[in-house]
Amino acid sequence: MKIIEDYRKKDKKVNYQHKDLAAGRWSKLSFLEQMANIGSEVERALNWRARKNPDYAQKASERALELIDLTLEATQESARLKEVARLREAIVDYFFDSNQFMSNERLWHNYFSYFTYAARRNH
Repeated sequence: MKIIEDYRKKDKKVNYQHKDLAAGRWSKLSFLEQMANIGSEVERALNWRARKNPDYAQKASERALELIDLTLEATQESARLKEVARLREAIVDYFFDSNQFMSNERLWHNYFSYFTYAARRNH
């Protein structure tokens, strides 16, 4: 939990792409909706990467990280905090580092498809 606390104290002056969500609307969404929205940005990043457009892929992955950060700030449950923090680590590793976790597109599609399905089913 110390890592999350340190993260939350870090640099609060962020220039958000999702300004309306950062202003408080994000915390009103259910956890399933938050994860489904993160998944949408990850899907965009994967699609741009497949189309060989690294600039757009990077922007989409940065937006996904922004939404993950908003989720970390809005989440109070320990188990969810751990999952989202690990998700952030894996996303950074996949899109910006050496992919030491050996993630792949199929894994990301499968992981987020459950959240998307569940979020749609609950509405």
